Amino acid sequence: MKTYHAKPADVQQKWYVVDASGLILGRMASIIATVLRGKHKAMYTQHIDTGDNVIVINAEKVKLTGRKLERKVYPWYSGYTSGLKMRAAKNIITGKYPGRIIEMAVERMMPKDSPLARQQMKKLKVYAGPKHPHEAQTPEPLDIGARNPKNKR
Repeated sequence: MKTYHAKPADVQQKWYVVDASGLILGRMASIIATVLRGKHKAMYTQHIDTGDNVIVINAEKVKLTGRKLERKVYPWYSGYTSGLKMRAAKNIITGKYPGRIIEMAVERMMPKDSPLARQQMKKLKVYAGPKHPHEAQTPEPLDIGARNPKNKR
């Protein structure tokens, strides 16, 4: 019996749209990372991009449980001495680009330092409002809130 390995020509990518209003950030990000990597398909192959494209709308309405909105911080280092900077999750969601909190959550659930992961992350499109410019791709709705009652607040 031989192990099946998908070839790039065999992969058919779909488009999914996720409405993030009222969804829990971490639960939504883990499902999106699974779809981007292609692990939801039977033809999943680790070294081939078998994943699908995901569009996330209403990113500003995503929810965080507990006191994470005030206490969760996202650090980064500027490269200079004493250059450690931090931003709270509340400041990111209410700021100019609220979709970045979803991008960071999904990116941290992907494989680290991998060209394949960078290629798969390019298939994630996040928009703060309810409109997106990908209607021509006819995306299918991916109802994350209906999968588990804990996914929605």
